[in-house]
Amino acid sequence: MNQNFIIPNAWSIIEKGFDKNHVTASESLFSLGNGAMGQRANFEENYSGESLQGSYIGGIYYPDKTRVGWWKNGYPEYFAKVLNAPNWIGINISINHQELDLNRCKITDFYRELNMREGWLQRQFKATFDNGNTVLIQSTRFLSLTHKEIGVIQYRITALNFSGTIQISPYLDGGIVNQDSNYDESFWKVLDMQHQHDEAFLISETLKTKFRVCTGMKNVFYKNNTLIHLQHTVSKTDKRIDFNYKDSLQEGDTLSLYKYGSYVQSMNHPKNQLLKACKNIIDKAVETGYETLLQEQIEAWQKIWETADIVIEGDLKAQQAIRYNIFQLNQTYTGEDARLNIGPKGFTGEKYGGSTYWDTEAYCIPFYMSTKDKEVAKNLLLYRYNQLDKAIENAEKLGFSNGAALYPMVTMNGEESHNEWEITFEEIHRNGAMIYAIYNYVNYTGDYQYIVDYGMEVMIGVSRFWAQRATFSTYKQLYVILGVTGPNEYENNVNNNWYTNYLAKWCLEYTLEELKRLEEEYPEDYQRIRQKTALNTEETEHWFKVVNRMYLPHDEALGVYIQQDGFLDKEIIPVASLPQSERPINQKWSWDRILRSCYIKQADVLQGMYFFENHFSTGRIEKHFDFYEPLTVHESSLSPCIHSILASKINKPEKAYEMYLRTARLDLDDYNHEVAEGCHITSMAGTWLAVVQGFGGMRNFNGVLSFDPTIPKEWTSYSFKINYRGHTLQLYKSHSKTEIYNHSDQAISIIFEGEKKHILPKKLLAV
Repeated sequence: MNQNFIIPNAWSIIEKGFDKNHVTASESLFSLGNGAMGQRANFEENYSGESLQGSYIGGIYYPDKTRVGWWKNGYPEYFAKVLNAPNWIGINISINHQELDLNRCKITDFYRELNMREGWLQRQFKATFDNGNTVLIQSTRFLSLTHKEIGVIQYRITALNFSGTIQISPYLDGGIVNQDSNYDESFWKVLDMQHQHDEAFLISETLKTKFRVCTGMKNVFYKNNTLIHLQHTVSKTDKRIDFNYKDSLQEGDTLSLYKYGSYVQSMNHPKNQLLKACKNIIDKAVETGYETLLQEQIEAWQKIWETADIVIEGDLKAQQAIRYNIFQLNQTYTGEDARLNIGPKGFTGEKYGGSTYWDTEAYCIPFYMSTKDKEVAKNLLLYRYNQLDKAIENAEKLGFSNGAALYPMVTMNGEESHNEWEITFEEIHRNGAMIYAIYNYVNYTGDYQYIVDYGMEVMIGVSRFWAQRATFSTYKQLYVILGVTGPNEYENNVNNNWYTNYLAKWCLEYTLEELKRLEEEYPEDYQRIRQKTALNTEETEHWFKVVNRMYLPHDEALGVYIQQDGFLDKEIIPVASLPQSERPINQKWSWDRILRSCYIKQADVLQGMYFFENHFSTGRIEKHFDFYEPLTVHESSLSPCIHSILASKINKPEKAYEMYLRTARLDLDDYNHEVAEGCHITSMAGTWLAVVQGFGGMRNFNGVLSFDPTIPKEWTSYSFKINYRGHTLQLYKSHSKTEIYNHSDQAISIIFEGEKKHILPKKLLAV
């Protein structure tokens, strides 16, 4: 049964009433981030119940030693993990010598809100101690989008029915461990702690990778809205520093702590300047003040929502869900730093190590291209370009040569750090996603210069890999690709996964086409690239052979492409015939049984149909959808969105809406019973795709923007904006009309429902 404690609201995620069983799930759902750092929604005060303490810094990772039962040649030596960073949010409270602990006190009137419109997290509750004393706690926290190294907490305590003493102890804790550590190691060492007046600083360094971070705090107090100065004592261990303030409260008094926190790290500052930089940043934040920082936060989010918002009328849960997905995507990645990328859990948890997967290229890039300046998406591409040398090294470790590049399944710095053989060695389709992302970016933005300056080198490296990975079958007289795992990870070590073979063929074909264009239109760059990569005619002639003779498994009787050579040897039983007691199969069945079954984890053949929709007729797509979707268990977060988009395409509105709601509320309703581990950030981009490309019917094939919108019967209307080649377009769709407004100063031509339309500047196309 799905969770249902999140209250539907158009602009906020709201929880009312305190339930200890919801704590870890809420820590994920109410997470904060600003692209440079993030935090789970842990309580500031001590909590002795179950909790996953989580604070994370973009780009800071540790190479945790691989833990496998049977080592195989080619395995990476480590699994890269985003590190649980020193904790600066902590504020311990004691009232009349009794500790405030939500696990032990009586909690009433509990209210928690994540305001997505303005970017802040707020809690309010009453806590009653064993002696009957009751306090009202109100806390507001945000991580600044304007000042990426700053976060602020406003923490207010009101004595409701007593007079007495309070001890309030804000602290910095460097003794943090990752819950998913393979060998229960600590990944940090604390180098120094310093404090003066109301400021404290803790300098830590990661083992092995030697990232250095200065974590800082400064405390400012108000009593009944008047600034006060409290004396404090200092408690220190080798990894933690606490400031202990004491004051007396009369009944009705409110003591407010403004805690300013900061991470300053060595990717952005010289190591020997971290302390100075952190002090300057915090002092500036205090000088700016909480109210001004909050107003800047509100304005920054307002600017994001101007383009990114999707408005759904008539379906509150759908509205809340799409805004939540958009909100988390913007908290995770803001695009200024090409060294950073998007982990599947973002800053909401430790699962998947916070590393980069092919999810970014396959699902996320369209969202950032359409809702932000193209430079944001370009930085995601540059992340991979800058790691091309590592991709070539990865391929060399597996026996490939001549500059062949294999991008990693999981990475922080370009090295492969995934250690399940059926994924690391065999899920090579991720390589094709790197080229598809380049194609997608250039086709959408028109920025062909990216291929000239960067993209072609990546395309050549990946094409070399595919040409070497394909084997010529003398039996078939065709090229085959053996021993792979496709997107459907419920089949391992299969031969000729259709999606992988088709993608490999397309990558080679696309690279050859663009090489020809470079030769004709950019001859000097063409010669530079050929010289740099040592590309020769003999090699490209071989690529032509592979393209023209690639084997694509197909069954004539069924009239469909076959997921892999042995798929039809399986017993084909629809998912609808599975007893609910056996779902999800990844939790109820043995792996052996899953591998022998016909059940599909996520879109595989249909993933290819989605990427290359313009290669297939609508009828052909529908035939494949009707064959494969009934066999799909959707036990990957990346599955429902693709099926929703295709269902809209082939006029299956009920299935499209079912799959949309599943992808949109995957975390809010905890469909997979795992949200406590973190939210599914990269699949959230798929939610956006399901609205804009699915219901909105937006396509951009051959550099032509088109729309063919539909609307679910459950909605009254919906609207969204996109940035496209310097234009901002807004589509509005109801059951009676469609409108497309051109907010730009230049006219634009589009295809609407198959017909060419010309929209003048600041004008409306109404249909």
